Amino acid sequence: MQTHIILTILGPDRPGLVQDLSAIFTAHQGNWTESRMVHLGGQFAGLLQVSLPSDQLIALQQALDKLQTNGLQVLFAESKNSLVHEDSDLLHIEVLGLDRPGIIRDITAQLAALKVNIEELFTEQRTAPMSSELLFFASLVLSLPKGVSADQVKKQLEDLSDQLMVDLNFD
Repeated sequence: MQTHIILTILGPDRPGLVQDLSAIFTAHQGNWTESRMVHLGGQFAGLLQVSLPSDQLIALQQALDKLQTNGLQVLFAESKNSLVHEDSDLLHIEVLGLDRPGIIRDITAQLAALKVNIEELFTEQRTAPMSSELLFFASLVLSLPKGVSADQVKKQLEDLSDQLMVDLNFD
């Protein structure tokens, strides 16, 4: 039987870190199925899903525990659902506007009120080309629950965009 695990890894970045992780998974018959990894402020931050035989789970945990002696923090959780929400409609939104605290809070409050789930969220600060002012950019992939349409989400967020002074682009 296959087990699906979700790992969060945080620690000092170094060349070869991802290779070390992949070697551990391979040694335990694991299949690296999905991941997001980034270098932030000198740190490695990774979130990944691995599928492996259930009888390899304890040995994999022990091997990952050894990484923690190198300054890495590893959080380990068994996934109960390895499938993507195939029956949900997905909506992609991009947000761009002058940076200020609270933009994500305000947008996510509207989404939570509609029971919309955030599947992916990417944010960054960008410099405006002409003025060099700091801009906030976000890209969201949303999973819409049954009974909530893309048009409802668009209307809710477009009403908010005037208050936030941001541009919204819906895909």
